[in-house]
Amino acid sequence: MGHGPVKTDPAIERFNTMREEAYLHFRWTRRTVRTALWGFVLVPVSLFYISKTYNMRWDFSGRRKGEPLTIGASRSDEQD
Repeated sequence: MGHGPVKTDPAIERFNTMREEAYLHFRWTRRTVRTALWGFVLVPVSLFYISKTYNMRWDFSGRRKGEPLTIGASRSDEQD
């Protein structure tokens, strides 16, 4: 059944069939619900919270060695 000199492997064919038809045998279980919550709710919400909290806190552009990276702080503020 292969194309030309290629020999088909029945194990690979079974794996490909299983992978292509996985959605037909899917069931919601505790494990799949937990995985879905982690992957689709908790991880994106935590990434959004972290990015929203720390957005525009540091400025790396145009800073020299010894100058603070926090926005609004200057070198004279640290010396006082």
